[in-house]
Amino acid sequence: MTDSSVVYVVDDDPSVRKSTGRLIRSAGYKVETFKSADEFLDRRPSEGPSCLILDMRMPGLNGLDLQERLAEAGAAMPIIFVTGHASVSSTVRAMKAGAVELLEKPFKGADLIEAIGMSLRRAEVDAGKRERLEKLREREKRLTPREHAVFELVVSGLLNKQIARDLSISEKTVKVHRARVMEKMEVRMLANLVLSAGKLGFPREPQAVLSD
Repeated sequence: MTDSSVVYVVDDDPSVRKSTGRLIRSAGYKVETFKSADEFLDRRPSEGPSCLILDMRMPGLNGLDLQERLAEAGAAMPIIFVTGHASVSSTVRAMKAGAVELLEKPFKGADLIEAIGMSLRRAEVDAGKRERLEKLREREKRLTPREHAVFELVVSGLLNKQIARDLSISEKTVKVHRARVMEKMEVRMLANLVLSAGKLGFPREPQAVLSD
């Protein structure tokens, strides 16, 4: 794990926060504890990989609601739920929403530490994916409207002559735009361009093509 990794603990029981925090620190992890979901939401976000150990039932905003709130805000992180009374419906809801693990209190310290390790590894992978996607989006922004139109048609499988017909431009112009697309997207092979398009969410809703 990186030095910036942090484990968050949200539990309304002060004794649980204290003992869980002590356990996590003993395993070499940085930890921050919070007594409520609202207090956690007001925190300063971590810059590195993080995971959340979350009590399922708390006064006010409960654990499942916090999980949903984070997902809606695009700030989802690996979550380990802990609870003393999990129903089947709440367990299913938590796992379907992406929880890494659900541990029943009292849980074994070794089980929690194992779940934390797995969660932080997932967080690192997810962070890498987000970073690569952001770079792709920045490259896509370099494209002119015409280049973008050519980009979408190329990755849809059309030949240069078909693209020329669809855009009412010459095949030579298509080749020029296609070369610029490859350059700006920083790929050398069509297969890699197609992979990039998939990561960017293609196909998208068709947009009006502007003239050069």
